[in-house]
Order: sequence, then C-alpha cells, then structure tokens
Amino acid sequence: MSQARRGSAGSIIVQSVTILVAGAVLIIALLALAGAFHRKIGDSHGPPPPRRPASDQAIVVARLVKLPAIESAVGTIRAVRETAVAAKILARVTDVQVQAGQRVAAGDVLVRLDDRDLKARVQQAVAAHEAAQAARRQAEVEFRRVKDLFEKNQAAAIEFERAQTALDSATAEVARAAANASEAETNLAYSVIASPIDGVVIDKSVEIGDTAQPGRTLLTLYDPTRMQLVAAVRESLTERLKVGQTIGVHIGAISLTCAGTISEIVPESQSASRSFLVKVIGPCPPGIHPGMFGRLLIPLDEREIIVLPKAAVRRIGQLDVVDVVVAGDAKTGAVGGGDELRRQVVQLGRDLNGDEVEVLSGLKAGQRVALPVPATPNATVREPVPSDRRA
Repeated sequence: MSQARRGSAGSIIVQSVTILVAGAVLIIALLALAGAFHRKIGDSHGPPPPRRPASDQAIVVARLVKLPAIESAVGTIRAVRETAVAAKILARVTDVQVQAGQRVAAGDVLVRLDDRDLKARVQQAVAAHEAAQAARRQAEVEFRRVKDLFEKNQAAAIEFERAQTALDSATAEVARAAANASEAETNLAYSVIASPIDGVVIDKSVEIGDTAQPGRTLLTLYDPTRMQLVAAVRESLTERLKVGQTIGVHIGAISLTCAGTISEIVPESQSASRSFLVKVIGPCPPGIHPGMFGRLLIPLDEREIIVLPKAAVRRIGQLDVVDVVVAGDAKTGAVGGGDELRRQVVQLGRDLNGDEVEVLSGLKAGQRVALPVPATPNATVREPVPSDRRA
C-alpha cells in the first residue's frame, strides 16, 4: 500500500510541474507578442541618441518669421448670374437642341414647342382683324354720308347719332381684333424658347414629347465668366470684413489660391450655425464650376513660426527627420571639425512659397540643420529620434 501511495504522490508532482512549465511558456509567449523583449524608440530610459561624425555638408538655420494668421471659412462656388428657362404656354415639346454642359449664346434656340394650334389661332385673329377694318371703313363711309345730309338738314339728328355710334363701335372692334392678333402672334413666338444670356447649360429637365407647362423650369443656364464664392463666416469674424475688401480664396480641387473682392455680406445670421453669408467675386480662371468647394481665407493677427528649407527634411517611413548639427563652431558656414549630427524627428506644418516649410515641433529657432547628402551603397540608416528626446 505504501508503494501505491508513493506512486500517486509522484504522479501529482509530475502533473504540477507540467502545469507550471506550461504556464511559464504561455506567459513568455504573451510577453513576446506584447513586445516586452523589443527595444522601443523614444524610451526615456534607453541609450542616448546616436551621434555620428559630421561630414562636409552645407548647413541651414531654422528661422523664426512672422506671418499673418489666417482662419478659413468653407463655402461653395456659385454663379453670379444663374437663369432658369421656363415655358410660358402649355404645349408639347417637339425639339430640344442643347445638352447639359453645352455653351450657348444669347438668342440661340434651346427648345421648340408644338405650334400648329398657335399658327391657326394667329390666322383666325388676323382674319378677324381684317374683317373689323373692313367694317370700320364701311362705317366711316356711312358716317360721312349721313353727316353731309345732316348738315344740309336732309337727315334727322337720330340718324346722325346712329352713324356716329356705328363708327365708334367699328373702331373699337378694330382695336380689339388687333389686340387678339398681337396676343396670338406673341403666343406663337413663345413656342420657340431661346437663351436669354451667353452661358452654359447646367441642368436639362425636359425631353422631346414632354408637355411644357407655364412656369415649369426646362433648363438652367449660368454665366461662366462671373463666379462667386459664398462662404459661411462665424459671427465673431464678420467684424473684420467689409464690402469692397480684398481677401484670399482657395479652391482645393484645382490647387488655386487667388484674391477676390467682397461683394456682399448678407445682413442676417443663420440661426443654426450662427454665421453670416459672405459673397466674394473676382477673376474667373479656367476650371471653376458651380458647386465646387472653396475656402475664404480670413486674415487675423500675425504669429511667429519656425521655417526650414524643404531640402533639409527627409522622409523615413512615416516620420519626417532632419540632421541637427551639435557642438562645433557655427561661424564656419559648413559642418566640419568636431561637429556631429543628431537625427531629429520633426512635425511639419504648411508649405511656404514652395521652398520652405513650417516646423511645428522638433526644432528651435537658430538651430543648425545639415542638408542631406546622396545615399551611398554602404551608408547606414540610423534610427530617428522622436521630438520628446530633443537635446
């Protein structure tokens, strides 16, 4: 029985050791997956930033400059002049001569309507007018005859009055018939819908066979030579703006920044956004179309920023880095002697005048930065140093 007990105890010990070993392996695996055994960039307790002797490289200096601060207000490009073309009569559409995007000149035919009934009405009105004119001529002859007899006391006064009334009635009938004929001709002219302006068709909502109704928009045109940016500007900024002021405009779709003139500030705040609509007009370069996104660049007070030539910045993976010159003599104008370079991670801002870039963090004004040299096959890429480990 003692042997059975010893065997049972040994089995329990083996199982316990197995469980402990498996647990240790699992913990080690989890730590490895979590990166516990990998050196991390930017660890404040790690080794100091790598330094290397500086070669004969040209250097530049991070400069502190003052620039006007700018706040942007988003807006939409719209046409200054946009026209909705609608029918004035009820008729069937027989021809549509334009498509969306097509340029037209003032007077060009856009749509034709069925004019058969209208032509018949014109003929009837013209015939009625001619008949009224003939009746008036007859009334004039009769009036003159009765008038002569009345003046010779050969006709009664009642006959003269009847002749006068008949002439007046015939004259009125001529005027009425002339008005009817003019109306019929005008309605006939409405069957041909022409462009009221030189412009571009931006919307076509009619097809052949449709029934055009008075007031229903068939086409929409705009003048491409006169465009405006309509932006919503928050209340606190409107006091900086006034009609006639020159202001910057940026159109991102075509990478265009230009100057415009404030033409109108709508004197009513939008309750939902607490902003005012500001309209800016200016020269319209090619590529500007209604509906495009734009920004109004509102100048604020000046601010100081650090700038550096773009050529001094390199991109390594997801990081922007520069080689900062440490030690040595800054008066030489070039890296040399006992100077060393320390690779520094920087955060960049906006581009300036095409050659320089704003540095948001990682450098101080006056620091010297070495321009990079072309890489060689034996060059060693050193590890970038994050901005939180600046010297």
